[in-house]
Amino acid sequence: MSPSTITHVDKERARRGKATTTAALYMALDCEHLHASSSRHALTAVDEVVIGRTDRRTVNRTIERGARRLALGIPNRWLSSTHLALTRVLGRWLLEDARSKNGTFVNGVRVSRAELADGDIIEAGHVFFIFRASVPVPEEESIDVDASDSTAPHLGMTTLVPRLAESFSQLTRIAPSDVSVIVHGESGTGKELAARALHHLSGQPGPFIAVNCGALPASLVESELFGHKKGAFSGATEDRPGLVRAAHRGTLFLDEIGDLPAVAQPAFLRVLQEHEVTPVGGTQPVRVDVRVVCATHRDLDALVGAGKFRADLLARLGGFRLELLPLRSRREEIGMIVADLLARLQPEPARHMRLTLEAGRALMHYDWPLNVRELEKSLGAARALAGDGDVEAEHLPAPVLRALAAHAQASLAPKSSKTAALALKRARRERSLTATEEQHRDELFAQLSEHAGNISAVARALGKARIQIQRWVKRYGLDPESFRA
Repeated sequence: MSPSTITHVDKERARRGKATTTAALYMALDCEHLHASSSRHALTAVDEVVIGRTDRRTVNRTIERGARRLALGIPNRWLSSTHLALTRVLGRWLLEDARSKNGTFVNGVRVSRAELADGDIIEAGHVFFIFRASVPVPEEESIDVDASDSTAPHLGMTTLVPRLAESFSQLTRIAPSDVSVIVHGESGTGKELAARALHHLSGQPGPFIAVNCGALPASLVESELFGHKKGAFSGATEDRPGLVRAAHRGTLFLDEIGDLPAVAQPAFLRVLQEHEVTPVGGTQPVRVDVRVVCATHRDLDALVGAGKFRADLLARLGGFRLELLPLRSRREEIGMIVADLLARLQPEPARHMRLTLEAGRALMHYDWPLNVRELEKSLGAARALAGDGDVEAEHLPAPVLRALAAHAQASLAPKSSKTAALALKRARRERSLTATEEQHRDELFAQLSEHAGNISAVARALGKARIQIQRWVKRYGLDPESFRA
């Protein structure tokens, strides 16, 4: 997309400083063109936004009779030539359907006119938009940004969310240094991908070595990390260098560092302080040059307070902290992420894949508790089930369909559009999990992954009854079948 902008808008933004906080409209998902990426359009210095059908994607900013107008054209056959308009009135944004053939929906409720609130999902034809009331747009960025024009330095670092873009920018600047990094985020948000990006940008000649701290057996953790000498213990039939030395002159990625056994924490602290390891059974330390990157979904500061993680070790590990957002907080980028996932699943046919309207609604309104990993599994299964046809809602996993049904019920029950929207938001809040529940869900997810969705095996591993595991699986909306794939 080549945005057409009027010069004075950029000059006005420049006068205001390095970043302008403004309302913004995101084109989040086009069900007809899944390869079309997401876009963000700042509404600063705009009085009216008009959305309609065109032969190709267009962005035009003009001034007509003193009114500053943004026109978005999208080649979607379900859109009317002029489908809807957004108008700024006394600091608020009002949406009005332009008597379109297929109607306009806000949060799943058909409306002719509605006042927009932050995070509202707007549906026009088979295209989904998200309204954001306050977005900090950096001065150096265009006021119209298309994710397909991104020059991100590594896979997974493209984003239209300013908060995340700033974090990625900081990660890029810190990559060439030897500063240790902790990546925080829920399961499935791409923590290892961020660590690999850091390694790539660092220019280090050594390898990237990933270690799952939660999978290290407590009795062998020091041997696995620091290596051992032949004869150091029963079964040590040869010298082994260990994972730390294997990452020499490269990056050691410690996934789920919060699960690092207490017995290994003092020894690992020595690695960071002295840059050397002593193999189990050995007497001479070995020098190592390793960049350490950690990841966790747990609150390490809380673990320190509870005496489960060493404060001095955390101080050594946490030179820089990167926070990855859950997918539900990046809903405006669903289209961009879907395009990327489909391209990786199978590049050519993916460009012609389409979603039905109901399937698009399901993707947009589901909270994706397991984030991008869950979305990827869902798309892969749906694409296989759809074959050469469009992906329909019934091709999506059961948890997604249940959420869609709950959303539809919350939308239809109230009498007025405003009440319906409030009820829907209230239902979303009620479905949210506490921090403890999220941790429990993530632990259950890890067990299901390890045991390929085998409920009986998970029950044995956790020392619980099989029926209890089934209750938890249902509670957290997990699908054991997806893990068996």
